[in-house]
Amino acid sequence: MIEGQAPDIGEMVLHHTADAWTIDLYPIGAIHLPRWADVHVGTLTLNLSPTKHVVYLALAALLVFLTMWLAGRSLRRQRAGEQSPKGFAAAIEGMVLFVRDDIAIANIGENGAKFAPFVMSLFFFILYSNLLGLLPWGASPTGNLAVTASLAILTFLTVEIGGMIQLGTRGYLGTIFPHVPGMHGPGAVAFSLFMAPVEILGKLVKPFALAVRLFGNMTAGHFVILSLFGIIFLFGDIQGWNWAIGGLTAVLVVGVMMLELIVAFLQAYVFALLSAVFIGMMQHEH
Repeated sequence: MIEGQAPDIGEMVLHHTADAWTIDLYPIGAIHLPRWADVHVGTLTLNLSPTKHVVYLALAALLVFLTMWLAGRSLRRQRAGEQSPKGFAAAIEGMVLFVRDDIAIANIGENGAKFAPFVMSLFFFILYSNLLGLLPWGASPTGNLAVTASLAILTFLTVEIGGMIQLGTRGYLGTIFPHVPGMHGPGAVAFSLFMAPVEILGKLVKPFALAVRLFGNMTAGHFVILSLFGIIFLFGDIQGWNWAIGGLTAVLVVGVMMLELIVAFLQAYVFALLSAVFIGMMQHEH
């Protein structure tokens, strides 16, 4: 923002939510991330330099590892002393059991325990990625469509590969070419061929919905918060109303931040829940 000019609220919002080669630490300064040479693969040019969202993705993964490692070590010590879980370890154990029993096993069925580690990894990784965006100087990797799309693709592969293994070739093909009980002959074949594109589209729509839902919810919250901050710059110079406008805006922003804290947990839960539901739907032929 140039002194003496009206602030560009749109540029401020996009600057915070978009990916970048720097991590802003205002008013201290900024961390400039290393820029590597482009990698050429045939006619394709790839830039593998780390960006702001890549750094926070790595930080989220590290936090998930540290959370599980510290909680597991604490639980082992408490059980060795014949003590019941308490404190941080008890809280993490409760969350893990909730995700395993009430999300994975409850929606997948008898094979839910095999997929529970994947569902739990999704939940905690998305949760930390969401929460990092609420910290000062932080960024939310789940506000990047490439990140949510990658998570959705992992879920899609888990759903389809898990279905192939569980149902076998014939059973899996039945999810693409459905057979209606009671229909036989050319009519049944025509119906199966007619429904195949619809079933394939349904398989693709599910991960697409996962990616867009998470991206939209996390991005919208940051847009609302930063737009409210923009009210101070737009109307804060009105004579006699500076403190009133600033105070009202601060109250609104705190309220939205509390709502965003709930949304961070809710979206991690919804993504994990729907992933478990989609896996469960493919694990049972009916």
